[in-house]
Amino acid sequence: MKVGFYGHVRQYHNLKEDLDKAISGVLESGSYVGGPVGKRFEGELAEYFGLKAAAGVNSGTDAIWLALMALGIGPGDEVITTTNTFFATAEAAWIAGATVVFVDSRPDTHNIDPDKIEEAITPKTKAIIPVHLYGQCAEMDKIAAIAKKHGLAVLEDNAQSIDAHGDTFKIGELSDVVCTSFIIQKNLGTFGDGGAVISDNTEVIDTIKRLRNHGSPARSKHSFGFNSRLDEIHAAVLSVKLKHITAFSDQRRAIAAKYDAALADCGLVLPTTLPGYRHVYHLYVVETPVGKRNDLLKHLQAQGIDAKCHYDIAIHEQEGYPWGKEARIVGSMANSEKNAATCISLPMYPELNDDEVAYTIEQVLAWCGQNL
Repeated sequence: MKVGFYGHVRQYHNLKEDLDKAISGVLESGSYVGGPVGKRFEGELAEYFGLKAAAGVNSGTDAIWLALMALGIGPGDEVITTTNTFFATAEAAWIAGATVVFVDSRPDTHNIDPDKIEEAITPKTKAIIPVHLYGQCAEMDKIAAIAKKHGLAVLEDNAQSIDAHGDTFKIGELSDVVCTSFIIQKNLGTFGDGGAVISDNTEVIDTIKRLRNHGSPARSKHSFGFNSRLDEIHAAVLSVKLKHITAFSDQRRAIAAKYDAALADCGLVLPTTLPGYRHVYHLYVVETPVGKRNDLLKHLQAQGIDAKCHYDIAIHEQEGYPWGKEARIVGSMANSEKNAATCISLPMYPELNDDEVAYTIEQVLAWCGQNL
């Protein structure tokens, strides 16, 4: 049996009638960039988050970078984040000209460890970027309290966790801005690239809307800016899919529950969900004993299961680090480094069927029985 890692083609077929109608409507309209569909989707997205405004942009990377610029954060400023995430989180801060300061992640959730943040704060620190990794929120209540104490901005990197929340907070409730990605494989993904910034701060959103369009507040009027717009076709696709996001999340959680029950005693470390948190499983990441990860990965792939690693090289261990950019590491990165060396992502998407889940479980258990 073959078990793929991505389900976006199946998702297209499941929503084909609505998606084709939405895309055709854009094509027939003749308005492909900066039109009414994008504006409508921005309103829908802001309403979904319970925030005042949203700005669609070209990617999740641009969302973070432009949000930092809109908040006035750049050269000479420091931004605290974690090294256990996709490279773009730090890259966006470097593009903005800021110095990236890495602190370690928690050993269980793999999100940024709030207890490590204060020791990294200096007079140059201007922002914290917590990443809601794998589908689970970072501890925003603790992070927001630290930010308030030290007068720092908070930008949530929510590329992997739309529809997640904590026990006492919603995403966006305790931060200055939420930045998200809509690339194909995300829980809310389009058929290409895309991203957005969502916030209660309408001035920040207005600034991003100018920055994304060559600094233009109106036709033929420009200041310094860029080209980073979410086009109408992507907005149309996302508008259709946003209506299903809770159902998508619930199906991911149901698949995760099957993995949890079947693999509970197999010898792997399974995902941790903090009590009271809604984990939406962008990825279902297990950890092997040190030195065993590649063996399990090869076994699964040989059996037709397209398992992957996220992220098997921590940012501070990437070749050539820090590439002439300003960066600082505070304390040990042992938890992030261990996760990078032991993590495997099992197939996880709403359209996985029962046979594929059962086969994946069977093959994981077969390997564990012989090797652990």
